[in-house]
Amino acid sequence: MKNVKMILASVIPGSVSVSSFAAMETTMSQGKTLIGRISDSSGSTTLCELNANLAAKAQAAGASSYRIVAMGGNNVLSGTADIYK
Repeated sequence: MKNVKMILASVIPGSVSVSSFAAMETTMSQGKTLIGRISDSSGSTTLCELNANLAAKAQAAGASSYRIVAMGGNNVLSGTADIYK
């Protein structure tokens, strides 16, 4: 039991610090600088998949946050997001 606690104590802080560098979705751009716009039309079939694709593109572009401004489609979804630093 002691080993499990020690493993969890070492894993949890590492996972938190890694996720803090990912771009976060935001609903307000207050105090942030718009650095561009990204889009995805790679064939997402769910909103979660589209959101994950846009988040990955925002992070790759060096954004600290992004705001989805448009999404649509019938069976295959596409979307656009503003990215902020």
